Amino acid sequence: MTGEPLPQSTSGADAIEIAWKCAHAAGEIALGRFRGEHAIAVKGRGNVVTEADVEVELRLKEILNFEFPDHKILSEETAADTDPSSGWTWVIDPIDGTKNYSMGIPVWCTNIALCLDAQPQLGITFDAVHQEAFWGICGKGAFLNEHPIVASDSPDVASSIIGVDLGYEDALGSKQIELMSRIFPNVQSIRILGSAALAFAYAACGRLDLFTHLNVAPWDIAAGMLLVDEAGGATSDRSGGPMRLTSRAFAAGGKLVHDDFMARYA
Repeated sequence: MTGEPLPQSTSGADAIEIAWKCAHAAGEIALGRFRGEHAIAVKGRGNVVTEADVEVELRLKEILNFEFPDHKILSEETAADTDPSSGWTWVIDPIDGTKNYSMGIPVWCTNIALCLDAQPQLGITFDAVHQEAFWGICGKGAFLNEHPIVASDSPDVASSIIGVDLGYEDALGSKQIELMSRIFPNVQSIRILGSAALAFAYAACGRLDLFTHLNVAPWDIAAGMLLVDEAGGATSDRSGGPMRLTSRAFAAGGKLVHDDFMARYA
């Protein structure tokens, strides 16, 4: 897939440079508060928001509003009603894996993507704890820091490590548990990371052979769907159609294991 030319910012920087600036700003704030005292608001069972989430998001919006005043911003905590279907839209999740973050578990990340007409053109998933940035530009490949990444070449589910997540809706979480019981033990292993964005990035670089979820939002997946595609993998919604920014249920990973999963378990 060939991407569109990336826009330049008010300061004359390319969009990818501003995305990196956002990622590093997010990491600095989030790491500074990690394992400290948190004021936590509960959005639902297992679904929380911390002061750090809001602080990171406001800082990213400050940067983006200055550098790209004509762009829209779709973000989890403060602007979830933005329509990304037309024009340039930044899609951000300040801290994905907030429950892990609030518990001191070092499995969380910041997700930043720039979309044109709901098609991701660049994406960064930044794991500040481990200083790992999974990033890509449409038509130019995907990388972990400076190294190119490729999705898994595992031939089938039985040969694979499959990532899943339960989400925050009981019925859909129960369906994922049912899926795990159908797959197991005809699989190498099953993992739940607690961060959909980071699991998506792991599927792009082959740490997970496949990742599947039933209830995500655009800020969970905008960067990841670009990363997997640019890493030579496959993405689809769980009904077998093309994955879109609005997809809630999906499977993503290496092409062969993706096709085997969809044939057997979707």
